[in-house]
Amino acid sequence: MNNLKMSIATMLLLAVSFTNAQEKEKMKMDHSKMDHSKMMNMNSDTKAEAILNDYFNLKDALVADDTKKAAQEGSKLAASLKAFDASKYTAEEQKELADIIEDATEHAEHIAKSDMGHQREHFKTLSKDMSDLIAITGTKSTLYEQFCPMYDGGSSWLSSSDQVRNPYYGSKMLKCGKVQKTIQ
Repeated sequence: MNNLKMSIATMLLLAVSFTNAQEKEKMKMDHSKMDHSKMMNMNSDTKAEAILNDYFNLKDALVADDTKKAAQEGSKLAASLKAFDASKYTAEEQKELADIIEDATEHAEHIAKSDMGHQREHFKTLSKDMSDLIAITGTKSTLYEQFCPMYDGGSSWLSSSDQVRNPYYGSKMLKCGKVQKTIQ
């Protein structure tokens, strides 16, 4: 009789353990689905995509050594940055985004009223701001972080193409640099 009670107790214990293991696995799967859906929402932030598009237009103007076009694109970028709505992000992300947007807007505004050399100086910090922004908002596009070792001790920028077109030197050293990281 004692053996029968022990066997039943052991079977119940195994059944409870098995059920707990199944519940844990289900919770993991639900959690991973939740994280994935959050990423999907992050990847569809149209205001962040508009900012990124304006940034790329500015980068292309610098690549082309076009001061006037870079100034126009700097103004557009400043307006896009000011229109960004961070309300769907967490409180901590909102604070980080506010700091990034403030700094990026200041640099975009400087680019809008500067000569080419000064535009490129501000573009360096602006590029860091864009990387920080995308790290929080995500993007629906594949981006390439590119790096030029020669400009100001080494400088990065974002590109939608894996072909290097250097915004810091333009036609002087168009292909100076390399893809440092792919962002997906």
